[in-house]
Amino acid sequence: MPKRISDLRAWSKTHQGKKLIRFALSSVITTGVSLSAILIVYGFHIINGVIGATLFGNVVAIIPSYYLNRAWAWGKRGKSHFRKEVVPYWSMSFLGIAFSLVGAAWVKHLVHTHAWDHLINTGLVAGVNLLSFAIFWVLKILLFNRIFHTDRLHDIEEHLVAEEQHLL
Repeated sequence: MPKRISDLRAWSKTHQGKKLIRFALSSVITTGVSLSAILIVYGFHIINGVIGATLFGNVVAIIPSYYLNRAWAWGKRGKSHFRKEVVPYWSMSFLGIAFSLVGAAWVKHLVHTHAWDHLINTGLVAGVNLLSFAIFWVLKILLFNRIFHTDRLHDIEEHLVAEEQHLL
C-alpha cells in the first residue's frame, strides 16, 4: 500500500488502483441504493417488517451492483458467462444478504423489546445493514477480482489487432 500522497496518486493511475477505486465507488453507489430503499420502505411503513425491508432493499441493489462492477470496475463487456460470472456473483450477493438478515433479526429483537421512536428504529435497521455489508466488502473484492479477471495478454493482443485493422 502506498506510503505517501505521491505514491497514492501514482498507484491510483495503475490498472489495479483504478479497478479498486471503481469497485469502491460501485459499492458506494449500490450501498446508497440499498440504504435508500430500506429507509423508504421501512421508514414510510411500506414494509413494516425489519427483515422484509432489509431483504427488499438489498435485492433491489443487486442488479445495479452487478452491472457497475462487471462493466465499470472490471471492464468486462458483452454477454455475461452464466457459470463463471453470474452464478458466483449472485451466490456471493445472496450470502451477503443472508448475513445482513442475521443483523436484521438482531435489530428486529431490539425494536420489539424497546419502545424507541420509529425514526431511531429506521436508523438502526439501515445502520446494521451498512455494517453487515462493510464486513463483506473485502471478501467480495477478492472474489470478484477472480470472477471478472481479465487476461492481460489477451487484452493487449486484442488491442494490437484492432490497431492493425485500423491502420490497414
